[in-house]
Amino acid sequence: MILKSLSLLNYKNFDSISFEFDNHINCLVGNNGVGKTNVLDAIYHLSFAKSYFNPITSQNIRHSSDFFVVEGIYEKEARTEHVLVSAKKGQKKVVKRNNKVYPTISKHIGFLPLVIISPADRDLITEGSETRRKFIDGVIAQSDAQFLKTLLNYSKVVSQRNSLLKYFSANATFDKTTLDVYNQQLHDLGTVIYNKREDFLETFTPIFTERYKAISSGNEVVSVTYQSRLSELPLINLLEENLSKDRMLQYTSVGTHKDDLSFEIDQHPIKKFGSQGQQKSFLIALKLAQFDFIKQKSNVNPILLLDDIFDKLDETRVEHIIKLVNEQNFGQLFISDTHADRTETVVKKISQSYKIFKL
Repeated sequence: MILKSLSLLNYKNFDSISFEFDNHINCLVGNNGVGKTNVLDAIYHLSFAKSYFNPITSQNIRHSSDFFVVEGIYEKEARTEHVLVSAKKGQKKVVKRNNKVYPTISKHIGFLPLVIISPADRDLITEGSETRRKFIDGVIAQSDAQFLKTLLNYSKVVSQRNSLLKYFSANATFDKTTLDVYNQQLHDLGTVIYNKREDFLETFTPIFTERYKAISSGNEVVSVTYQSRLSELPLINLLEENLSKDRMLQYTSVGTHKDDLSFEIDQHPIKKFGSQGQQKSFLIALKLAQFDFIKQKSNVNPILLLDDIFDKLDETRVEHIIKLVNEQNFGQLFISDTHADRTETVVKKISQSYKIFKL
């Protein structure tokens, strides 16, 4: 899959700009603040119908305008695909493929597989469990539309159950029969989510550990472990067990929406015991394993975005990544950097065609 061209109108700091891309490597270079990351984010937007860096739609519209349009022309499986994402203040975002509007945006997810490696990925280590759940669910959803549908339905039922618990508290009433209906729905949906995540990690973890070995010079043992209370009891039992607590809190305190991933190095949390270099290697290994997993499931090379990677990594790790890209079929690659000379020196080592865009 190749992104042939990109056009932006009123997107972030651009009023209007267009690009014709190389099939292999594309480098966006320029000083900080000129919009390199915004171009990468626009490409991300075409795959996921949202920004990687700011999911609030209105904040991606250029100041002084009330709408944005992002358009991409792709070549996928010998077909030309025209994808357009547009948003207007106060209205719902629209996603079109070949001039046909998607009935729901979720139906577009997975059509244009993509992986981004960015300094913002550090949130996976430093932030709370929601960030890590979004990561694992996002990887699975790119190759499993049914899983995404299950996730959305599960979230909807959690909201409905929470509303019911608040209603019970506000009106000093309680209806166990109605609550049981939601409990059963959560159990059915949550069990599917739990099993899918378990199956995913069984395939993903060996890929990840191999990637870590390839890009780190150390001999550390790294691991990604799924933490879920559903490993102890079925969700229906957990909901019953925590009923009093949920009524007091007025929200659902157990379920797959509370699960987490544990990131460890030599059996210790990488957040506390990993050096900066080890943490960076861990994150890049996660993203490259994500690339491998999606490629394996979809039989399509995802687009790979490397945002500001040269400034955030030491030379050894950058060389490792470039070597991997050169040796293996990574498909189309987009790189942002502040130094044009540095970027060109590195990409010249790769036996692939490339284009450099100075912003």
